[in-house]
Amino acid sequence: MIQIVKKGEISKKKKILIHLSALFFALLTASLFILLMHHNPLKVYLSMIQGAFGTPYRLSETIIKTIPLVITSLGIALAFRMKFWNIGAEGQIIMGAFGASWFALSYPHLPSWLLLPLMGLGGFIGGGLWALIPAFFRARFRTNETIFTLMLNYIALKWITYLQNGPWKDPGALGFPKIPNFSEHAVLPRLFGIHIGWLIALLLVILSALFINKTKKGYEIQVIGESENTARYAGINVPGTILTTIFLSGALCGLTGMIEASAINKTLSVEITGGVGYTAIITAWLANLKEPLIVIVSFLFAAMIQGSSYIQMAFQIPQSAAEILQGLILFFVLGSEFFIRYRIHYRRNPVKGE
Repeated sequence: MIQIVKKGEISKKKKILIHLSALFFALLTASLFILLMHHNPLKVYLSMIQGAFGTPYRLSETIIKTIPLVITSLGIALAFRMKFWNIGAEGQIIMGAFGASWFALSYPHLPSWLLLPLMGLGGFIGGGLWALIPAFFRARFRTNETIFTLMLNYIALKWITYLQNGPWKDPGALGFPKIPNFSEHAVLPRLFGIHIGWLIALLLVILSALFINKTKKGYEIQVIGESENTARYAGINVPGTILTTIFLSGALCGLTGMIEASAINKTLSVEITGGVGYTAIITAWLANLKEPLIVIVSFLFAAMIQGSSYIQMAFQIPQSAAEILQGLILFFVLGSEFFIRYRIHYRRNPVKGE
């Protein structure tokens, strides 16, 4: 008879060993797939590393891909600590970008020192308010936030589609459904060759860690995550804390939207997220919702994405094949979480009469 038994807390050394084993088997399985495409797996993997770190430009591209992952993961981790399953980061990024874009397009001639903070405020509020909708219904009516937040992603996406085909359509785009580009005042400056989003991300990592570990509200969030009944017994305002926390969660995702719209796209479009909202769910979970680990896991994920893009050109591998490689690695690494939390117990069926 096979039983699945929940494990107690295991050591960090064992966790690392399980994750490394998962990575080994992922690479081994992916190697078989690469061999089927008539390529040398070792050369492909070395090229992925080369594509992510081989030149200063490639390294900067990896860091640029890390920035939105880190900030969005921080927002998701904040909600997940309270066991509010926020799957709506994509929509919150979009609405944050919309809020920032409203300032950028409405006041293009404002000086950068004024316009960029206003755009940041627009992104913060836009993402926060969008997250506040499912938070209100969860706190008031106990609705399912997983489905609610997921469905809001599509509404946000269609809103931007409407804008770029309607009221915000660029008259100079020759009929192409496009929103006008931002003025140079609305573009984030660069520092050490990379836009200052990396500095914002590091600052948010520090502030998030301090908020969770050193403030009363952070303690309340963790108590609610353990047990809402315990939190109520302790006198914590559970509905109020849920609303505040999820607003902050969405606001962080909204800041991602502002940074991507300002520094990368330099406009607002339906492709603004690039799937970051969904990938950040994985990075936040693999980092065990810990802020410093989020930086490391996000950087490794960004390196994998950048490396996969490079091997498409270097080996003429189709994009779908590169995505399969990513998927295999993710499947094994995520699957390893099962062996961290549970163990399989084999028990001999008792013979009747024993």
